[in-house]
Amino acid sequence: MSLKAVSADSANIARYLPLMAARQPGHPAVKIPRGRMRAGDIDYLVLTFAELAAEVEAWGARLVARGVRSGDRALVMVRQGLPLIAATFALFKLGAVPVVIDPGMGLRNFLACVARSRPRVLLGFPFAQLVSFIFQKPFQTVEVRVTASSSMTTRLAESQAENQKSKMAECSADTLAAILFTSGSTGSPKGVCYEHGMFDAQVRLIRDTYAIEPGEIDLPMLPIFALFDPAFGMTTVVPEFDPRRPASVSPAKIVQAIRQEGVTNSFGSPTLWRKIADHCLARGLVLPSLRRVLCAGAPVPASLWTDAPRFIPQGKLHSPYGATEVLPVSTATAEDINPSSVRGACVGKPLAENRVKIIAITDGPIAALAGVRELPPGEIGEIIVTGPTVTKEYDQLPEATRLAKIPDTGDRKPDGLSSLRSQKSEIATVWHRMGDCGHLDTDGRLWFCGRVAERVETADGPMFTEPCEQVFRVHPQVARCALVGLGPPNRQIPVIVVEPKAGMPLRTAAERQAFADALHQLALRHPHTARIRRFYFHSRLPVDVRHNAKIHRLALARWAATAKAVEVTSNK
Repeated sequence: MSLKAVSADSANIARYLPLMAARQPGHPAVKIPRGRMRAGDIDYLVLTFAELAAEVEAWGARLVARGVRSGDRALVMVRQGLPLIAATFALFKLGAVPVVIDPGMGLRNFLACVARSRPRVLLGFPFAQLVSFIFQKPFQTVEVRVTASSSMTTRLAESQAENQKSKMAECSADTLAAILFTSGSTGSPKGVCYEHGMFDAQVRLIRDTYAIEPGEIDLPMLPIFALFDPAFGMTTVVPEFDPRRPASVSPAKIVQAIRQEGVTNSFGSPTLWRKIADHCLARGLVLPSLRRVLCAGAPVPASLWTDAPRFIPQGKLHSPYGATEVLPVSTATAEDINPSSVRGACVGKPLAENRVKIIAITDGPIAALAGVRELPPGEIGEIIVTGPTVTKEYDQLPEATRLAKIPDTGDRKPDGLSSLRSQKSEIATVWHRMGDCGHLDTDGRLWFCGRVAERVETADGPMFTEPCEQVFRVHPQVARCALVGLGPPNRQIPVIVVEPKAGMPLRTAAERQAFADALHQLALRHPHTARIRRFYFHSRLPVDVRHNAKIHRLALARWAATAKAVEVTSNK
C-alpha cells in the first residue's frame, strides 16, 4: 500500500500510523528508557509499529468508554514518549482536538491558557488531575477526566483483555486538529489552531526537504516533534532528560543513546547541541550514525556550524526556521552560512511551497496585503510568509489574529472580521506575520535579524538584535549577550547585557571596566554597533524553557533600567 493511496482516503492525520503498522509491523516504533543493564547499556522498553497501533486502539477504546466524542477539546497533560504519542494519535483518530500547553511557561500563564482553551476532556497523569481540583475555575469546562499513568513505560494495551477497533473519524483538510500553544517568549502564550491539512503539509515538507526515510531512528529533544515520527516511519528513541528543564540535560546520556541506538536524526535547540558538541569534542567522541541534526529555537551560533563536522562526520547540521504558527518556512546548512557575517542569521532559502516577503515594519494590524510596502533585497523589515502550513488564527483571540494575519483578498476589500476561518471562502491566501525582522539577499536567502518587539528605536534609527549581538558573541568570554534599549521610544539608548562564561573574573571594578573596554573595541569595528558604549553584566540571562535559547530581552531591559552599568568614555 502506498502512502499516496492512503492519503487520498482521508485527511485525518492519524491515518499514517496504521499505514506504517501495515508497512513495517515488526519494526521498532518507540523505545522508552527504563534503566541500565548490568554492562551499562540503556535498557529500553521497545514497541513495534504494530504494537504502537494496538496501543493507540486501546487508548481510543478507553477514551470512547469514558465519553470522549469527536470535536471535543482534550487537554493533554502526560509524560513524553509512549503516553504522549499514543494518547495524541488516539484523540486524532476519534476526531477530538488535543490541546497541548507547555508546562514550563509558569503556573499563571498555564492556567490562563487552560481557561481560554475551554477543554471538555482532561487527559492527564495523577498530579495533573490534582492541579485541576486545586485550581478549579480554569478547569470548570472539564466534564470528562481520564487518568493516565505517570510512568513513561506503561502500556495500556497489555491491561485490556479485548480491544475493539474504533472507526477513524472523517476529517476534511480544514477540520480543526489540535491547539498548540506558543512559548510566549515575547508576549502572552497563544493557542494556535492547527487543521489536519496543515499537519499533512508539515509531514510532506519536512520529509521531502530532509530526505527522511522509513526505518530511520530519531531522538527528539522537543517532545512534540516525536509526534511526526509515526508518519515518517521513524523509530522514536525517547531521550533521558526532563523537557521542562532542558538546561539540566546530561550530554553524556544523550551521546550514549545516539551511539548505542544508531540514531540517524535528532531535533534540539542550539543550546542543547552546544552542550552535546562540547561533550564530544572534549572526549574525542564522534556520532557517525547521525545523518542530520535539526537545530532550531534560536539562531545557531557560528561556533556550532564550525564544530559540527568534527562530531557528526557523516551527517549535516540544518537550521530550520519557523514558528508554532508556521513551520517550516526555510532551512539553512553550513553552505549558506558565513561565520564572520554580522548581517544577521542566514536561515536559508524559503521552501518551494512557501512565499516570503519583507515589508516595512508596522506595529499595528494590517487589513490587507494590498496595504503593505514591500522592501527590496538587503533592506531590513518585517518578515511575512504564506504557504500550506500557515495557520489561520489563534484560539479565542480575535485581536491577536488580526495583528498576526494578513488576508490577501486580491481586489476585494476585507470585510473587517477578526476570524479568518469565517472568511475562508472569500480569501485566496493568508499571510502570517512572523513577528521577526529580517531581509532577503539577492540570491533569495532569508536573513533573521531579531524580533520586531525587541528592536531598539534610537534617535538615529532602529537597531536590530541579531546583527548587533553577533559582533559581541565572538569574544571568547561571552556566553550570551543581548541588545536592549533604555528610555522612551525613538530615543532609546542601546546597551549590551552580557552573560560572561564561567570563571571570567569580574569581581572588581577594574576587571569589569577592562571587559567593557574590550567589548567596546569590538563595537567600533562595525558602523551599526559603534555607538554602543554602555555594558551590563548578568550572571545568567533569562531564557525560554522550551528551547533554553530565546533570551527574554524585554525582561532584561526592565532589569537594566535599575542595574549598574559599566560605561566606556573613550574610543581608543
